[in-house]
Amino acid sequence: MGFARACSVALVGVEGVVVEVQADLEPGVAAFTLVGLPDKSLVESRDRVRAAVVNSGAEWPQKKLTVGLSPASVPKGGSGFDLAVACSVLGAAERIDPAAIADVVMIGELGLDGRVRPVRGVLPAVLAAAEAGYRQVVVPEQTAGEAALVPGVSVLGVRSLRQLIAVLADEPVPDEPAADRSRPDPLQAGLMLPGAGVGTGLVAGGGRRAGQPPDLADVAGQTRARTALEVAAAGGHHLFLSGPPGAGKTMLAERLTGILPPLSRRESLEVTAVHSVAGILPPGEPLVTRAPYCAPHHSATMQSLVGGGNGLPRPGAVSLAHHGILFLDEAPEFSGRALDALRQPLESGHVVVARAAGVVRLPARFLMVLAANPCPCGRHTLTGAGCECPPSAVRRYQARLSGPLLDRVDLRVEVEPVGRADLMGGGGRGESSAEVAVRVREARVRAAERLAGTPWTTNSEVPGHELRTRLTAAPGALMAAERDMERGLLTARGLDRVLRVAWTLADLRAADRPDASDIAVALELRTGIHRGVPLKAGAS
Repeated sequence: MGFARACSVALVGVEGVVVEVQADLEPGVAAFTLVGLPDKSLVESRDRVRAAVVNSGAEWPQKKLTVGLSPASVPKGGSGFDLAVACSVLGAAERIDPAAIADVVMIGELGLDGRVRPVRGVLPAVLAAAEAGYRQVVVPEQTAGEAALVPGVSVLGVRSLRQLIAVLADEPVPDEPAADRSRPDPLQAGLMLPGAGVGTGLVAGGGRRAGQPPDLADVAGQTRARTALEVAAAGGHHLFLSGPPGAGKTMLAERLTGILPPLSRRESLEVTAVHSVAGILPPGEPLVTRAPYCAPHHSATMQSLVGGGNGLPRPGAVSLAHHGILFLDEAPEFSGRALDALRQPLESGHVVVARAAGVVRLPARFLMVLAANPCPCGRHTLTGAGCECPPSAVRRYQARLSGPLLDRVDLRVEVEPVGRADLMGGGGRGESSAEVAVRVREARVRAAERLAGTPWTTNSEVPGHELRTRLTAAPGALMAAERDMERGLLTARGLDRVLRVAWTLADLRAADRPDASDIAVALELRTGIHRGVPLKAGAS
Protein backbone atom coordinates (compact mmCIF):
# COMPACT_ATOMS: atom_id res chain seq x y z
CA MET A 1 0.00 0.00 0.00
CA GLY A 2 1.30 3.50 -0.91
CA PHE A 3 0.25 6.87 0.47
CA ALA A 4 1.30 10.44 -0.28
CA ARG A 5 -0.11 13.91 0.14
CA ALA A 6 0.34 17.32 -1.38
CA CYS A 7 -1.49 20.60 -0.85
CA SER A 8 -3.53 22.95 -2.96
CA VAL A 9 -5.97 25.81 -2.32
CA ALA A 10 -9.74 26.07 -2.77
CA LEU A 11 -11.07 29.59 -3.36
CA VAL A 12 -14.25 30.70 -1.61
CA GLY A 13 -14.97 34.14 -3.04
CA VAL A 14 -11.63 35.94 -2.82
CA GLU A 15 -10.44 33.97 0.21
CA GLY A 16 -8.56 30.69 0.07
CA VAL A 17 -8.72 27.49 2.10
CA VAL A 18 -5.71 25.15 2.04
CA VAL A 19 -6.76 21.68 0.90
CA GLU A 20 -4.75 18.54 1.52
CA VAL A 21 -4.74 16.27 -1.54
CA GLN A 22 -4.23 12.67 -0.36
CA ALA A 23 -3.56 9.70 -2.64
CA ASP A 24 -3.87 6.09 -1.53
CA LEU A 25 -2.90 3.01 -3.58
CA GLU A 26 -4.22 -0.43 -2.66
CA PRO A 27 -4.13 -3.82 -4.41
CA GLY A 28 -7.23 -4.46 -6.47
CA VAL A 29 -8.91 -3.69 -9.74
CA ALA A 30 -7.42 -0.58 -11.34
CA ALA A 31 -9.77 2.33 -10.63
CA PHE A 32 -9.54 6.04 -9.91
CA THR A 33 -11.91 7.47 -7.27
CA LEU A 34 -11.98 11.16 -6.39
CA VAL A 35 -13.74 12.16 -3.14
CA GLY A 36 -14.03 15.36 -1.08
CA LEU A 37 -16.94 17.39 -2.51
CA PRO A 38 -15.51 18.11 -6.01
CA ASP A 39 -17.49 19.86 -8.74
CA LYS A 40 -17.81 18.76 -12.36
CA SER A 41 -14.59 20.39 -13.58
CA LEU A 42 -12.65 18.78 -10.73
CA VAL A 43 -14.14 15.32 -11.33
CA GLU A 44 -12.89 15.54 -14.92
CA SER A 45 -9.34 15.95 -13.59
CA ARG A 46 -9.14 12.15 -13.34
CA ASP A 47 -8.80 11.86 -17.12
CA ARG A 48 -6.59 14.92 -17.47
CA VAL A 49 -4.16 13.75 -14.77
CA ARG A 50 -3.93 10.19 -16.11
CA ALA A 51 -3.15 11.35 -19.64
CA ALA A 52 -0.67 14.01 -18.42
CA VAL A 53 1.24 11.51 -16.27
CA VAL A 54 1.51 8.94 -19.08
CA ASN A 55 2.53 11.55 -21.69
CA SER A 56 5.17 12.90 -19.29
CA GLY A 57 6.99 9.56 -19.36
CA ALA A 58 5.86 8.29 -15.94
CA GLU A 59 4.07 5.01 -15.34
CA TRP A 60 0.45 5.14 -14.21
CA PRO A 61 -0.11 2.78 -11.23
CA GLN A 62 -2.37 -0.16 -12.12
CA LYS A 63 -3.96 -0.40 -8.69
CA LYS A 64 -7.00 0.83 -6.86
CA LEU A 65 -6.42 4.57 -6.49
CA THR A 66 -8.34 6.84 -4.14
CA VAL A 67 -7.70 10.58 -4.06
CA GLY A 68 -9.25 12.50 -1.18
CA LEU A 69 -9.57 16.27 -0.83
CA SER A 70 -9.54 17.33 2.82
CA PRO A 71 -11.40 19.05 4.45
CA ALA A 72 -14.24 17.28 2.69
CA SER A 73 -16.85 19.81 3.89
CA VAL A 74 -15.44 22.68 1.78
CA PRO A 75 -16.80 22.88 -1.80
CA LYS A 76 -13.99 22.57 -4.33
CA GLY A 77 -14.05 23.48 -7.98
CA GLY A 78 -11.90 24.40 -10.92
CA SER A 79 -8.91 22.79 -12.55
CA GLY A 80 -6.24 24.22 -10.24
CA PHE A 81 -5.98 20.95 -8.28
CA ASP A 82 -4.57 18.95 -11.22
CA LEU A 83 -0.92 19.50 -10.32
CA ALA A 84 -1.39 18.46 -6.68
CA VAL A 85 -3.41 15.39 -7.66
CA ALA A 86 -0.76 14.24 -10.14
CA CYS A 87 2.12 14.68 -7.69
CA SER A 88 0.29 12.93 -4.85
CA VAL A 89 -0.42 9.96 -7.15
CA LEU A 90 3.23 9.82 -8.23
CA GLY A 91 4.30 10.06 -4.60
CA ALA A 92 2.05 7.17 -3.63
CA ALA A 93 3.52 5.19 -6.55
CA GLU A 94 7.03 6.09 -5.23
CA ARG A 95 8.01 7.77 -8.50
CA ILE A 96 8.92 10.77 -6.35
CA ASP A 97 9.67 10.99 -2.64
CA PRO A 98 6.41 11.53 -0.68
CA ALA A 99 8.31 13.62 1.88
CA ALA A 100 9.36 16.06 -0.85
CA ILE A 101 5.78 17.09 -1.60
CA ALA A 102 4.14 16.82 1.83
CA ASP A 103 4.42 20.53 2.63
CA VAL A 104 4.37 21.98 -0.89
CA VAL A 105 1.35 23.89 -2.21
CA MET A 106 0.71 23.18 -5.90
CA ILE A 107 -1.64 25.18 -8.11
CA GLY A 108 -2.13 24.60 -11.81
CA GLU A 109 -4.10 22.85 -14.54
CA LEU A 110 -2.62 20.01 -16.56
CA GLY A 111 -3.00 19.57 -20.30
CA LEU A 112 -3.22 16.10 -21.77
CA ASP A 113 0.36 16.43 -23.02
CA GLY A 114 1.66 17.31 -19.56
CA ARG A 115 1.93 21.06 -20.00
CA VAL A 116 1.00 23.14 -16.95
CA ARG A 117 -1.66 25.71 -17.74
CA PRO A 118 -2.29 28.84 -15.64
CA VAL A 119 -5.46 29.30 -13.62
CA ARG A 120 -7.23 32.31 -12.15
CA GLY A 121 -6.92 33.30 -8.49
CA VAL A 122 -3.23 32.47 -7.97
CA LEU A 123 -2.53 35.52 -5.78
CA PRO A 124 -5.32 34.93 -3.20
CA ALA A 125 -4.45 31.22 -3.22
CA VAL A 126 -0.78 31.90 -2.40
CA LEU A 127 -1.81 34.46 0.23
CA ALA A 128 -3.96 31.81 1.91
CA ALA A 129 -1.08 29.32 1.79
CA ALA A 130 1.31 31.85 3.34
CA GLU A 131 -1.15 32.64 6.13
CA ALA A 132 -1.46 28.90 6.83
CA GLY A 133 2.32 28.65 7.28
CA TYR A 134 3.38 27.12 3.96
CA ARG A 135 6.60 28.44 2.46
CA GLN A 136 6.96 26.49 -0.83
CA VAL A 137 4.59 26.99 -3.76
CA VAL A 138 4.57 25.52 -7.27
CA VAL A 139 2.59 27.45 -9.90
CA PRO A 140 2.51 27.65 -13.71
CA GLU A 141 5.34 29.69 -15.16
CA GLN A 142 2.94 32.32 -16.55
CA THR A 143 1.67 33.18 -13.04
CA ALA A 144 4.99 33.01 -11.16
CA GLY A 145 5.22 36.80 -11.09
CA GLU A 146 1.78 37.05 -9.53
CA ALA A 147 2.64 34.44 -6.87
CA ALA A 148 5.97 36.16 -6.12
CA LEU A 149 4.10 39.22 -4.85
CA VAL A 150 3.52 37.37 -1.56
CA PRO A 151 6.51 37.89 0.76
CA GLY A 152 8.14 34.98 2.56
CA VAL A 153 7.13 32.34 0.01
CA SER A 154 9.49 30.42 -2.30
CA VAL A 155 7.85 30.20 -5.73
CA LEU A 156 8.71 27.65 -8.41
CA GLY A 157 7.26 28.28 -11.87
CA VAL A 158 7.09 25.22 -14.12
CA ARG A 159 6.13 24.73 -17.76
CA SER A 160 5.33 21.02 -17.66
CA LEU A 161 4.80 18.08 -15.35
CA ARG A 162 8.04 16.57 -16.67
CA GLN A 163 10.00 19.51 -15.28
CA LEU A 164 8.31 19.27 -11.88
CA ILE A 165 8.97 15.50 -11.63
CA ALA A 166 12.64 16.09 -12.44
CA VAL A 167 12.94 18.82 -9.79
CA LEU A 168 11.25 16.72 -7.10
CA ALA A 169 13.23 13.57 -7.99
CA ASP A 170 16.54 15.50 -8.13
CA GLU A 171 17.06 14.64 -11.81
CA PRO A 172 18.24 16.78 -14.74
CA VAL A 173 15.48 19.20 -15.66
CA PRO A 174 14.42 18.79 -19.31
CA ASP A 175 14.14 21.82 -21.56
CA GLU A 176 10.65 22.77 -22.65
CA PRO A 177 10.11 24.90 -25.78
CA ALA A 178 9.02 28.43 -25.00
CA ALA A 179 5.87 29.90 -26.48
CA ASP A 180 6.09 31.59 -29.87
CA ARG A 181 6.22 35.32 -29.09
CA SER A 182 4.92 36.21 -32.55
CA ARG A 183 1.41 35.06 -31.68
CA PRO A 184 -0.74 35.04 -28.53
CA ASP A 185 0.15 32.36 -26.00
CA PRO A 186 -2.74 29.86 -25.93
CA LEU A 187 -1.92 29.02 -22.32
CA GLN A 188 -2.80 32.58 -21.25
CA ALA A 189 -6.43 31.92 -22.14
CA GLY A 190 -6.92 30.29 -18.75
CA LEU A 191 -6.38 33.61 -17.00
CA MET A 192 -9.16 35.53 -18.74
CA LEU A 193 -12.89 35.06 -18.79
CA PRO A 194 -14.23 35.69 -22.32
CA GLY A 195 -15.76 39.15 -22.46
CA ALA A 196 -15.14 39.87 -18.78
CA GLY A 197 -13.42 43.19 -19.38
CA VAL A 198 -16.17 44.49 -21.63
CA GLY A 199 -18.92 43.19 -19.37
CA THR A 200 -17.59 45.01 -16.33
CA GLY A 201 -16.82 48.29 -18.06
CA LEU A 202 -13.15 48.14 -17.10
CA VAL A 203 -12.05 48.88 -20.67
CA ALA A 204 -14.00 52.13 -20.95
CA GLY A 205 -12.39 55.58 -21.12
CA GLY A 206 -10.91 55.82 -17.64
CA GLY A 207 -9.99 52.16 -17.46
CA ARG A 208 -6.52 51.10 -16.53
CA ARG A 209 -6.16 49.10 -19.76
CA ALA A 210 -6.60 52.17 -21.91
CA GLY A 211 -3.11 53.43 -21.04
CA GLN A 212 -2.88 56.91 -19.57
CA PRO A 213 -6.25 58.21 -18.32
CA PRO A 214 -7.66 61.28 -20.11
CA ASP A 215 -6.58 64.69 -18.85
CA LEU A 216 -8.80 66.97 -16.78
CA ALA A 217 -7.55 69.92 -18.83
CA ASP A 218 -9.74 68.69 -21.68
CA VAL A 219 -12.85 69.71 -19.73
CA ALA A 220 -14.08 73.16 -20.76
CA GLY A 221 -15.50 75.31 -17.96
CA GLN A 222 -17.39 73.38 -15.25
CA THR A 223 -15.68 75.07 -12.28
CA ARG A 224 -18.16 73.70 -9.73
CA ALA A 225 -17.97 70.16 -11.08
CA ARG A 226 -14.16 70.25 -11.20
CA THR A 227 -14.09 71.40 -7.58
CA ALA A 228 -16.42 68.57 -6.56
CA LEU A 229 -14.23 66.11 -8.47
CA GLU A 230 -11.13 67.28 -6.59
CA VAL A 231 -12.87 67.04 -3.21
CA ALA A 232 -14.18 63.56 -4.05
CA ALA A 233 -10.69 62.34 -4.95
CA ALA A 234 -9.04 63.92 -1.91
CA GLY A 235 -11.44 62.46 0.65
CA GLY A 236 -12.95 59.44 -1.11
CA HIS A 237 -16.44 61.00 -1.13
CA HIS A 238 -19.29 59.74 -3.30
CA LEU A 239 -20.41 62.11 -6.06
CA PHE A 240 -23.68 62.74 -7.89
CA LEU A 241 -23.57 64.68 -11.17
CA SER A 242 -26.88 65.89 -12.53
CA GLY A 243 -27.36 67.83 -15.74
CA PRO A 244 -28.59 67.79 -19.33
CA PRO A 245 -27.09 65.53 -22.00
CA GLY A 246 -23.80 66.74 -23.41
CA ALA A 247 -22.84 68.82 -20.37
CA GLY A 248 -19.80 66.63 -19.65
CA LYS A 249 -20.86 64.30 -16.82
CA THR A 250 -19.29 61.18 -18.29
CA MET A 251 -16.24 63.17 -19.39
CA LEU A 252 -15.67 64.33 -15.81
CA ALA A 253 -16.12 60.88 -14.31
CA GLU A 254 -13.62 59.31 -16.71
CA ARG A 255 -10.98 61.85 -15.64
CA LEU A 256 -11.35 61.08 -11.95
CA THR A 257 -8.86 58.20 -12.17
CA GLY A 258 -6.16 60.61 -13.35
CA ILE A 259 -6.21 62.61 -10.10
CA LEU A 260 -6.46 59.70 -7.66
CA PRO A 261 -3.19 58.78 -5.91
CA PRO A 262 -1.52 55.44 -6.74
CA LEU A 263 -2.61 52.44 -4.71
CA SER A 264 -0.57 51.47 -1.68
CA ARG A 265 1.07 48.05 -1.53
CA ARG A 266 -1.73 46.60 0.59
CA GLU A 267 -4.42 48.10 -1.62
CA SER A 268 -2.68 46.82 -4.77
CA LEU A 269 -2.63 43.28 -3.41
CA GLU A 270 -6.33 43.45 -2.49
CA VAL A 271 -7.33 44.77 -5.92
CA THR A 272 -5.10 42.28 -7.74
CA ALA A 273 -6.59 39.38 -5.74
CA VAL A 274 -10.15 40.36 -6.71
CA HIS A 275 -9.28 40.85 -10.38
CA SER A 276 -7.35 37.57 -10.48
CA VAL A 277 -10.36 35.63 -9.17
CA ALA A 278 -12.69 37.44 -11.58
CA GLY A 279 -10.51 36.61 -14.57
CA ILE A 280 -9.84 40.19 -15.67
CA LEU A 281 -6.20 40.50 -14.63
CA PRO A 282 -4.26 41.21 -17.84
CA PRO A 283 -1.52 38.66 -18.60
CA GLY A 284 1.89 40.15 -18.00
CA GLU A 285 0.56 42.62 -15.43
CA PRO A 286 0.77 40.74 -12.12
CA LEU A 287 0.12 43.78 -9.90
CA VAL A 288 -2.56 46.47 -10.29
CA THR A 289 -1.04 49.78 -9.16
CA ARG A 290 -3.70 52.24 -10.37
CA ALA A 291 -7.20 52.64 -9.03
CA PRO A 292 -9.64 50.55 -11.11
CA TYR A 293 -12.47 52.20 -12.99
CA CYS A 294 -15.63 50.16 -13.44
CA ALA A 295 -18.58 51.46 -15.48
CA PRO A 296 -21.29 48.80 -15.87
CA HIS A 297 -24.14 49.34 -18.31
CA HIS A 298 -27.48 50.47 -16.89
CA SER A 299 -29.01 47.11 -17.84
CA ALA A 300 -26.79 45.33 -15.29
CA THR A 301 -28.58 43.04 -12.86
CA MET A 302 -28.29 43.14 -9.10
CA GLN A 303 -26.12 40.00 -9.15
CA SER A 304 -23.67 41.56 -11.61
CA LEU A 305 -23.36 44.65 -9.41
CA VAL A 306 -22.98 43.16 -5.91
CA GLY A 307 -21.89 39.62 -6.83
CA GLY A 308 -23.61 36.32 -7.34
CA GLY A 309 -24.03 33.64 -9.96
CA ASN A 310 -24.49 29.91 -9.94
CA GLY A 311 -22.82 28.00 -7.11
CA LEU A 312 -20.51 30.07 -4.95
CA PRO A 313 -20.95 33.82 -5.59
CA ARG A 314 -18.43 35.57 -7.83
CA PRO A 315 -17.24 39.19 -7.45
CA GLY A 316 -19.56 41.84 -8.89
CA ALA A 317 -18.92 45.36 -10.12
CA VAL A 318 -18.68 46.78 -6.57
CA SER A 319 -15.82 44.36 -5.82
CA LEU A 320 -14.10 44.96 -9.16
CA ALA A 321 -14.14 48.68 -8.26
CA HIS A 322 -12.54 48.01 -4.83
CA HIS A 323 -10.23 50.94 -3.97
CA GLY A 324 -11.29 52.56 -7.24
CA ILE A 325 -14.27 54.14 -8.96
CA LEU A 326 -17.72 52.73 -9.68
CA PHE A 327 -19.36 54.95 -12.29
CA LEU A 328 -23.09 54.49 -12.84
CA ASP A 329 -23.97 56.48 -15.95
CA GLU A 330 -27.70 57.07 -16.52
CA ALA A 331 -28.24 56.03 -12.90
CA PRO A 332 -32.07 56.31 -12.94
CA GLU A 333 -32.14 53.71 -15.71
CA PHE A 334 -30.70 51.05 -13.38
CA SER A 335 -33.26 48.82 -11.67
CA GLY A 336 -34.40 49.92 -8.23
CA ARG A 337 -33.34 46.61 -6.67
CA ALA A 338 -29.84 46.94 -8.10
CA LEU A 339 -29.40 50.49 -6.83
CA ASP A 340 -30.76 49.76 -3.36
CA ALA A 341 -28.41 46.79 -3.09
CA LEU A 342 -25.55 49.32 -3.06
CA ARG A 343 -26.59 50.77 0.30
CA GLN A 344 -24.86 48.17 2.46
CA PRO A 345 -21.44 48.16 0.70
CA LEU A 346 -21.47 51.98 0.64
CA GLU A 347 -21.56 52.00 4.45
CA SER A 348 -19.54 48.92 5.38
CA GLY A 349 -16.95 48.66 2.60
CA HIS A 350 -17.78 45.03 1.90
CA VAL A 351 -20.70 42.97 0.64
CA VAL A 352 -21.95 39.68 2.09
CA VAL A 353 -23.62 37.48 -0.52
CA ALA A 354 -25.58 34.47 0.75
CA ARG A 355 -26.43 31.64 -1.62
CA ALA A 356 -27.40 27.99 -1.19
CA ALA A 357 -23.80 26.94 -1.87
CA GLY A 358 -22.42 29.20 0.86
CA VAL A 359 -21.93 32.70 2.21
CA VAL A 360 -19.11 34.84 0.76
CA ARG A 361 -17.74 38.14 2.03
CA LEU A 362 -16.34 40.25 -0.80
CA PRO A 363 -14.42 43.56 -0.44
CA ALA A 364 -16.23 46.58 -1.84
CA ARG A 365 -14.76 49.89 -0.68
CA PHE A 366 -15.17 52.13 -3.70
CA LEU A 367 -15.83 55.73 -4.72
CA MET A 368 -19.26 55.88 -6.36
CA VAL A 369 -20.02 58.42 -9.07
CA LEU A 370 -23.65 58.76 -10.23
CA ALA A 371 -24.67 60.62 -13.38
CA ALA A 372 -28.26 61.43 -14.26
CA ASN A 373 -30.36 63.60 -16.52
CA PRO A 374 -32.99 65.87 -14.90
CA CYS A 375 -35.85 64.20 -16.80
CA PRO A 376 -36.43 61.47 -19.42
CA CYS A 377 -35.73 63.84 -22.32
CA GLY A 378 -32.89 65.60 -20.46
CA ARG A 379 -34.00 69.17 -21.26
CA HIS A 380 -35.95 69.95 -18.07
CA THR A 381 -33.42 72.44 -16.65
CA LEU A 382 -32.65 74.16 -19.97
CA THR A 383 -34.34 77.48 -20.65
CA GLY A 384 -36.30 77.43 -23.90
CA ALA A 385 -35.18 73.88 -24.76
CA GLY A 386 -38.72 72.62 -25.16
CA CYS A 387 -38.97 69.92 -22.48
CA GLU A 388 -42.23 68.05 -23.08
CA CYS A 389 -42.08 65.80 -20.00
CA PRO A 390 -45.11 66.32 -17.73
CA PRO A 391 -44.34 67.13 -14.08
CA SER A 392 -45.47 63.67 -12.99
CA ALA A 393 -42.97 62.05 -15.38
CA VAL A 394 -40.16 64.28 -14.09
CA ARG A 395 -40.98 63.42 -10.46
CA ARG A 396 -41.24 59.72 -11.27
CA TYR A 397 -37.91 59.77 -13.13
CA GLN A 398 -36.07 61.58 -10.34
CA ALA A 399 -37.64 59.32 -7.68
CA ARG A 400 -35.89 56.29 -9.18
CA LEU A 401 -32.87 57.31 -7.12
CA SER A 402 -34.19 56.59 -3.63
CA GLY A 403 -33.71 58.96 -0.72
CA PRO A 404 -31.69 56.46 1.38
CA LEU A 405 -29.25 55.99 -1.52
CA LEU A 406 -28.80 59.72 -2.15
CA ASP A 407 -28.40 60.29 1.59
CA ARG A 408 -25.18 58.29 1.34
CA VAL A 409 -23.81 60.59 -1.38
CA ASP A 410 -21.63 63.40 0.00
CA LEU A 411 -21.39 65.68 -3.05
CA ARG A 412 -24.26 66.65 -5.36
CA VAL A 413 -23.46 68.99 -8.22
CA GLU A 414 -25.63 70.43 -10.98
CA VAL A 415 -23.55 70.30 -14.18
CA GLU A 416 -24.46 73.31 -16.29
CA PRO A 417 -24.28 73.28 -20.11
CA VAL A 418 -20.96 74.52 -21.46
CA GLY A 419 -21.05 78.03 -22.87
CA ARG A 420 -19.70 79.04 -26.27
CA ALA A 421 -16.82 81.04 -24.77
CA ASP A 422 -15.60 78.12 -22.65
CA LEU A 423 -16.03 75.57 -25.43
CA MET A 424 -14.13 77.65 -28.02
CA GLY A 425 -11.27 78.35 -25.64
CA GLY A 426 -12.21 81.85 -24.59
CA GLY A 427 -12.11 80.91 -20.91
CA GLY A 428 -8.60 79.49 -21.09
CA ARG A 429 -7.44 75.95 -20.53
CA GLY A 430 -8.19 74.56 -17.07
CA GLU A 431 -5.80 72.85 -14.70
CA SER A 432 -4.37 69.53 -15.82
CA SER A 433 -4.86 66.26 -13.99
CA ALA A 434 -1.21 66.33 -12.85
CA GLU A 435 -1.66 69.70 -11.10
CA VAL A 436 -4.84 68.63 -9.34
CA ALA A 437 -3.33 65.25 -8.43
CA VAL A 438 -0.55 66.98 -6.49
CA ARG A 439 -3.08 68.75 -4.23
CA VAL A 440 -5.09 65.57 -3.85
CA ARG A 441 -2.01 63.60 -2.84
CA GLU A 442 -0.96 66.26 -0.30
CA ALA A 443 -4.47 66.33 1.20
CA ARG A 444 -4.45 62.56 1.55
CA VAL A 445 -1.07 62.68 3.29
CA ARG A 446 -2.41 65.20 5.82
CA ALA A 447 -5.47 63.04 6.46
CA ALA A 448 -3.33 59.91 6.87
CA GLU A 449 -1.06 61.69 9.38
CA ARG A 450 -4.06 62.87 11.38
CA LEU A 451 -5.65 59.43 11.35
CA ALA A 452 -2.43 57.55 12.16
CA GLY A 453 -3.06 54.81 14.70
CA THR A 454 -6.70 54.39 13.63
CA PRO A 455 -8.22 51.89 11.18
CA TRP A 456 -9.12 54.74 8.77
CA THR A 457 -6.99 56.37 6.09
CA THR A 458 -9.38 58.83 4.36
CA ASN A 459 -11.93 61.30 5.70
CA SER A 460 -14.85 59.43 4.15
CA GLU A 461 -14.17 56.43 6.41
CA VAL A 462 -14.17 58.30 9.74
CA PRO A 463 -17.34 57.55 11.78
CA GLY A 464 -19.52 60.41 12.93
CA HIS A 465 -18.83 59.84 16.62
CA GLU A 466 -15.13 60.57 16.09
CA LEU A 467 -15.97 63.72 14.10
CA ARG A 468 -18.20 65.06 16.86
CA THR A 469 -15.94 64.19 19.82
CA ARG A 470 -12.25 63.88 18.95
CA LEU A 471 -11.92 65.57 15.54
CA THR A 472 -13.91 68.71 16.19
CA ALA A 473 -14.33 71.74 13.94
CA ALA A 474 -13.51 75.33 14.87
CA PRO A 475 -15.76 76.94 17.51
CA GLY A 476 -19.02 78.18 15.98
CA ALA A 477 -18.31 76.57 12.61
CA LEU A 478 -21.31 74.21 12.80
CA MET A 479 -24.01 76.84 13.29
CA ALA A 480 -25.20 76.71 9.68
CA ALA A 481 -25.25 72.90 9.67
CA GLU A 482 -27.20 72.82 12.94
CA ARG A 483 -29.80 75.19 11.49
CA ASP A 484 -30.20 72.98 8.40
CA MET A 485 -30.63 69.96 10.63
CA GLU A 486 -33.37 71.70 12.63
CA ARG A 487 -35.17 72.62 9.39
CA GLY A 488 -35.06 69.01 8.19
CA LEU A 489 -32.63 69.71 5.35
CA LEU A 490 -30.03 67.41 6.92
CA THR A 491 -30.29 64.00 8.54
CA ALA A 492 -27.92 62.75 11.24
CA ARG A 493 -26.02 60.82 8.56
CA GLY A 494 -26.03 63.94 6.39
CA LEU A 495 -24.44 65.98 9.18
CA ASP A 496 -21.66 63.41 9.56
CA ARG A 497 -21.00 63.49 5.83
CA VAL A 498 -20.89 67.31 5.82
CA LEU A 499 -18.24 67.13 8.54
CA ARG A 500 -16.23 64.62 6.49
CA VAL A 501 -16.31 66.87 3.42
CA ALA A 502 -15.36 69.87 5.57
CA TRP A 503 -12.28 68.05 6.85
CA THR A 504 -11.30 67.27 3.25
CA LEU A 505 -11.68 70.93 2.30
CA ALA A 506 -9.49 71.86 5.27
CA ASP A 507 -6.86 69.36 4.16
CA LEU A 508 -6.89 70.81 0.64
CA ARG A 509 -6.12 74.28 1.97
CA ALA A 510 -3.61 72.93 4.53
CA ALA A 511 -5.65 74.04 7.56
CA ASP A 512 -5.52 72.41 10.98
CA ARG A 513 -9.29 71.98 11.17
CA PRO A 514 -12.39 73.11 9.27
CA ASP A 515 -13.88 76.55 9.86
CA ALA A 516 -17.25 78.11 9.01
CA SER A 517 -16.32 78.60 5.33
CA ASP A 518 -15.43 74.91 4.96
CA ILE A 519 -18.76 73.92 6.52
CA ALA A 520 -20.58 76.32 4.20
CA VAL A 521 -18.90 74.89 1.10
CA ALA A 522 -19.63 71.33 2.31
CA LEU A 523 -23.29 72.23 2.85
CA GLU A 524 -23.54 73.78 -0.60
CA LEU A 525 -21.99 70.71 -2.20
CA ARG A 526 -24.49 68.48 -0.42
CA THR A 527 -27.72 70.49 -0.57
CA GLY A 528 -27.16 72.63 -3.68
CA ILE A 529 -28.24 75.77 -1.79
CA HIS A 530 -25.85 78.67 -2.36
CA ARG A 531 -24.18 79.87 0.83
CA GLY A 532 -22.43 83.00 -0.40
CA VAL A 533 -18.90 81.54 -0.26
CA PRO A 534 -16.57 80.87 -3.21
CA LEU A 535 -16.90 77.24 -4.24
CA LYS A 536 -13.24 76.43 -4.73
CA ALA A 537 -11.05 73.72 -3.25
CA GLY A 538 -7.57 74.48 -1.96
CA ALA A 539 -6.14 77.77 -0.81
CA SER A 540 -7.89 80.84 -2.19
